[in-house]
Amino acid sequence: MAEIERMTITLPSEMAATVKSAVEGGDYASSSEIVREALRDWKLKRALQLQELTTLKADIDKGLTDLAEGRVKDFNADRIIERGRHLLSRRSPSG
Repeated sequence: MAEIERMTITLPSEMAATVKSAVEGGDYASSSEIVREALRDWKLKRALQLQELTTLKADIDKGLTDLAEGRVKDFNADRIIERGRHLLSRRSPSG
């Protein structure tokens, strides 16, 4: 079993009331359980953000390389709008 460390946290009264309400309502056994779940969710969200940031940086690097090597097209707003409309029309109605 993982080592347990006791911590004291401070929350705004609205958040504290939400935590107390969830425990009193039987959704969670304790406020610690809520904090543990919130931290697990935060870690997952943070990992996804870091993954998206890595992908974005790679896309930026690719774009800068394309620019440096002359692989560019003149800006054409009409072409971009038409491509966006085309991509939207291919989406499923539920998407």
